[in-house]
Amino acid sequence: MQRTSLRTLVLVMLVTAAVAWTVLRVVESTGAYVSPVPWIVDAALVVLALGVLWAGWTVRQYIAGDRPSLSGVRAGRTLILAKAASLAGSLLTGWYGSQVLLVAGQLGIEARADKAVAAGVATLCAVGLVVAGLVAEHWCRVPPSDQDDEQSTRGPEEESGEAGAHA
Repeated sequence: MQRTSLRTLVLVMLVTAAVAWTVLRVVESTGAYVSPVPWIVDAALVVLALGVLWAGWTVRQYIAGDRPSLSGVRAGRTLILAKAASLAGSLLTGWYGSQVLLVAGQLGIEARADKAVAAGVATLCAVGLVVAGLVAEHWCRVPPSDQDDEQSTRGPEEESGEAGAHA
């Protein structure tokens, strides 16, 4: 499985921000306003980020030999969780960032300033989720073993010859 690309995450965030900003502008041009981001969103993002970091840390301990038992399935699920967290965090960063940009020109109005602050905090929490996902994904990397290095330096002829000799 390939590492999550920062370029992909930034692209997802920018596309999401552009689409969301356009949609929000259209919605607000009809006279409707998007409600401010509730504080529970920030709490949920922080809890998710901490959970992803905790799961990644357990895999890191297993790889280092400090944790004697860990299911391979659980380690794989942790890796997938880390990748999903970074992608979801990127999407949410674009969404909440677009809300900040939408009201950026109206910060003199108290309600719009409050909305900008709430969306800004949510944006920072979403960036934290991206970082947590990338860190946990890094912790899930298994260092290459010596046997893998030997097999990659030998050609296919040598490997098939040895296999026939041991059989």
